[in-house]
Amino acid sequence: MFSRRFLVRAAASVVGVTLVAGSLAACSAGGSSSSSGSGGKVTISFLTQNDSQSVATGKKYIAAFEKAYPNITVKMDTQPAGTQGDNLTKTKLSTGEMDDVFYYNDGSLLQALDPDKQLVDLSDQSWVKGLTKDFKQVVSTSKGLYGAPVGTSFAGGVLYNKKVYSKLGLSVPTSWAEFMSNSEKIKAQDPSVTPILQTYGDDWTAQLFVLGDFANVAKADPKWASNYTKGKEKYSNQPALAGFQHQQDTKDAGLYNKDFASVTNIQGMKLLADGNAAQYPMLTASLATVAQNEPSELNDIGFFALPADNAADTQATIWQPNAFYIPKTTTGDKLDAAKKFIAYISSSKTGCKLQQSTGVVTGPFVNSACKLSGSVPAAVTDEQKYFDSGATSSALEFLSPIKGPNLPSITVQVGSGISTAKQGAALYDQDVKKQAQQLGLPGW
Repeated sequence: MFSRRFLVRAAASVVGVTLVAGSLAACSAGGSSSSSGSGGKVTISFLTQNDSQSVATGKKYIAAFEKAYPNITVKMDTQPAGTQGDNLTKTKLSTGEMDDVFYYNDGSLLQALDPDKQLVDLSDQSWVKGLTKDFKQVVSTSKGLYGAPVGTSFAGGVLYNKKVYSKLGLSVPTSWAEFMSNSEKIKAQDPSVTPILQTYGDDWTAQLFVLGDFANVAKADPKWASNYTKGKEKYSNQPALAGFQHQQDTKDAGLYNKDFASVTNIQGMKLLADGNAAQYPMLTASLATVAQNEPSELNDIGFFALPADNAADTQATIWQPNAFYIPKTTTGDKLDAAKKFIAYISSSKTGCKLQQSTGVVTGPFVNSACKLSGSVPAAVTDEQKYFDSGATSSALEFLSPIKGPNLPSITVQVGSGISTAKQGAALYDQDVKKQAQQLGLPGW
C-alpha cells in the first residue's frame, strides 16, 4: 500500500515539484529554540519539512502571521520527511525538545505519537466546528482533538474525459454495472478511445481499484477498518474483495490500453487529457501534471468515485491533508501564541488564501472556514459534490496502521491477468499479516 506522503511525492514528481524532501542535508537542529520576550512580545518556534516548497510556504505563513500579530515572532526550524522525520518527531516529543508548533501527518502515524500524552487538546478551539467529520476522525482520540488541517485534500477514484462522455452521450455512473456498461459503449462506439486506462510503467498506479474503493467498503461496513486492524477482516472476503474483483473484471473484458504494462502516469494523464483514453482510476493529485503540461485541457477532465456494486454504497475515498500540532511542553504565553498561529493559518481569510496559493488545487478544503476561490479544476468541483453530500470516507491508511508493502506488485499481477482477484487478495492478506505481526497488533 502506498502512504499519502508517497502519493503526494509521486504526483509531485511528475511536475518537477519536490513536496517531500529527498535530501537530508538541509536538516536544521530541532528542539524548541523559542524564548519568551519582554514587553509583551513572545517568540515561538515552528517545525516544518525541509524541502524547498515547505520552506517557502512556511516563510509565507510566518510573514502574514507576524504582520497580523506584531507582538509574536515565529522562528522556523526544519527536518526531513519520511521515516527519518518520523523518528525525529518521536524523539523530540519524548525528550521535551519539540518546537512550539509542528507540521505532521494524521491518521495512524499521528496515533503512533501517543497524542493523549504528548499533544495539546485543541477541541475547544473555535475553528474545530468547521472541520469535516472525516478529518476530525483522523486527528482525534477518545480523549481529544489534536490537529488543525493545512492545505487541501485529494481523492482516489476515476478521472474521466468529459468531452468523450459528452460525445458518446454517457452519464456519470453510480454503480459498478453502470460503469461497465459505459466502458463497453466506449469500446463499441469509438475503438480509437481506450475505455479504461492502466499505467503499470508506474506500478503504484495499479492500486487504485483497491485503495480507491475503500470508501465503498466503509459505507457497506462502517466497522471494517477497526475490525481489520484487529485481524477480524480480510481482503479475501467481501466487501473488500470487490476492489480486486473489479480490477479482474475490467481486465477480462478487454477494456485496457494494449500498452498498459509500460505506460507511465505522466503519459497516462496526457492520453486522458487528449481524449485518447476515457477513464483512468487515479488520484486527483495527478491533475497537477495536466495543469503543467496540458493546461488548456485541464477542465476537460472530471472526477467520479469508483462505483460500488450497490449504488447506495458509492462514496469518494479521500486522502486528508497534514496538520499543525502543539506539544504539551508549550505552555503559558507561548501556548497562547501557538494557538493563535494555528488558528490564523488554518481558518483566517488570509491563511486560507495562502493554503490555496501553494500549488495546484487537487481537492476541497476540510475546514468550512476555507472556501476554494477563483478558478479550480473541473474535477475538484466534481469532488466537492461528494463532500457537500457527505458521501466520503478517509482512505484506509488514515484509519489503520496496517500497510502491506507489496500491493503495487500484487495489483499489477491481477491487472495483467497473472493472478485472479481471489489469488491477489489472498496474497495481500499474507502481506499485511507480516506487518501486523511486526507491529505487535493483537489478533494477528
